Order: sequence, then C-alpha cells, then structure tokens
Amino acid sequence: MTRRNAKTVRCGTVMIGGTAPVSVQSMLNVPAEDVKGNVEQARRLASAGCEILRVAIPDAESVRLIPAIKEAVNVPLVADIHFDYRLALESVEAGIDKIRINPGNIGDDAHVREVANACRRHGVPIRIGVNAGSLEKDILAKYGHPTPEALCESALYHASLLEKAEFDDILLSLKSSDVQTMHDAYALVAQRCDYPLHLGVTEAGTPRMGLMKSAAGIGGLLLEGIGDTIRVSLTADPVEEVRAAHDLLKALGLRRGGARLVSCPTCGRTQVALIETAAEVEKRLEAVDKDITVAVMGCIVNGPGEAREADIGMAGGKGKFAIFKKGRVVRTVDENEAVEALMQEIEQL
Repeated sequence: MTRRNAKTVRCGTVMIGGTAPVSVQSMLNVPAEDVKGNVEQARRLASAGCEILRVAIPDAESVRLIPAIKEAVNVPLVADIHFDYRLALESVEAGIDKIRINPGNIGDDAHVREVANACRRHGVPIRIGVNAGSLEKDILAKYGHPTPEALCESALYHASLLEKAEFDDILLSLKSSDVQTMHDAYALVAQRCDYPLHLGVTEAGTPRMGLMKSAAGIGGLLLEGIGDTIRVSLTADPVEEVRAAHDLLKALGLRRGGARLVSCPTCGRTQVALIETAAEVEKRLEAVDKDITVAVMGCIVNGPGEAREADIGMAGGKGKFAIFKKGRVVRTVDENEAVEALMQEIEQL
C-alpha cells in the first residue's frame, strides 16, 4: 500500500508520520491519584509492546505521575489535558513527551500561545484531539450533527490556532464512535493537510464489538495509506488494546515479526478436534518470536495444498495430523501428539 505523505513529528524516541512505522498507543486507566498503580500498569503496557503511552492529568497533583512513570518505563509519555492550560505548562516542565489538548477549551489566544511556546522550547509536539461528542456549538449549528465535515472543520480550526502561534509540530485525531463517520472524517482531513494522523474509533465498546469497529475503521484507513499512529480503544484492560493493535497491524502486513497463525473454519470433512487444536497452537505461538506463518488445517483439501505458502503447518484426518513445510509433508503423527510435534518442528526452523 502507498502511505500518505505526512509530516514527521518526534514523540520522545518515536517518530510519527513520514516513512516511520505505524506506532501503537494506549492509555492508563488507573485513578490519577494512585501513582503506584499507574506505574505498575505502565510497566505491563510497556511489556506488552505499547510504543506511546498516554496519561490523564486532571489536576496539578497529577503532574507527579509524569516523572514517576518516565522513571519506570522507556516509553514516550503523553499528557492528556483539558480546560486548564497551566496543566500543559506544568507537564512540559515535568518532562512530558507530547501534549494532547483541544486548543478551544484551554482559554483565549494568549493561553494557546503560551502552551505553544513552552512546547516549542522543549521540542514537545501537540496532538489536537477532536471527537464527535465535543464539537463547538457553532460548528454543530452549521452541520446539524457531528458529520465528517464538522469534525474536519473543527480539527483544522484548532490547528489554525496553533499555527497563529507559529507552532506546527502538530498531530490530529478526529474520532467518532460511528465507524463510517470516523472513516470519512479522517479521509477528508488527509486531503486537506499533511499533519500526521492518530487513528481511533472512540468509545468503541467492550472487546467483542470494540475489536470489530476498530478493525473496520482503523484497518480500512490504513489500507488506504491513511494513518500514522493508532489506538484500539476498548472498555477493558489496556493491555488488550495493545495486543489488538499489534494483531491488526500484522493482519494488514504493516508489522512483521512473531508467528502468524492461519487456520481453516472446519467443515463436515473434519475428523479431528481442530478448534481445540488451533486454540492450543495459538497459545503456544505466543512464545515464538520467529517471523513465520503457521497453518492449522482440518483436512487434506485445506492442508498442504491451500496452505502451501505457510512456512509450516499441520493438516488433520482420521485421528492423525500430517506436519508439512512449504506444502511438503515431513511426518505424520497421532492427533494427541500433533501440537507437540509441530512445536518441535518450529524450534528447528
């Protein structure tokens, strides 16, 4: 796919936009007053592969989270600021790597300029976060409801406030809980500016539907070359967001590394417990860091033939599994020995 040619912005050690890989974000959800809990969750997210981490800074006391988290993990940290521009200034002084604000809700132009100046001095980019639930009254009156055009206009308006302050180290997000609205808003703004885009379906829901909506919205845009960093928002442990985001990027071919599983949906020809076997293989593959494709197939029809492009795989039939590599059968084992046999072969690759 051809990526949109976006401006490059640095967030700590991570580059966003341009030719930089699409990065994975999440947000801490421990109460801000619980410093220890936030640090522990930050460590778990870093271990899961989170590449940019956001933390809410609702008051001056919460600024102490910034040095505590940065000391614990080597992941760029973003301060989520609303209403009080002074919290942005204090976060910058505390060493934050990026600020997320809506310039329209932190006061007059003087406050916007003060934040922009502080961020410029410290090399801190600003993400303008617009979403369907917080559009300006005049924009809502103009469009009637949160249309893609309304979201686009709001984002560019807020960017113009920073541009007036001679600041353009900007990222944009235009989120909606409606997938079509979210998709169209990002597609519009992608045509009208070159700022890097943070993709997400806001309030996507619990993991079942949240994953579906995020895969459709984020995945659809990435396939069109739009998007530079992503968050899969779920009402769940944020570690699940990170894992889902990495899985999505792998599914789109935007990430390599680690084992990829392909497996057939089964049919009336299946004579082995394929569903259970595939689940066990998937779990075992979590510990495999080889860049390989592994196939778990239910019969010879979908076995070495259809899965011949897999590096290694197994195909079941009458209580047995054939283990194959690049479409060539290398051994046949009983069903209850198949997973272990497959893992032994993977170790030898």
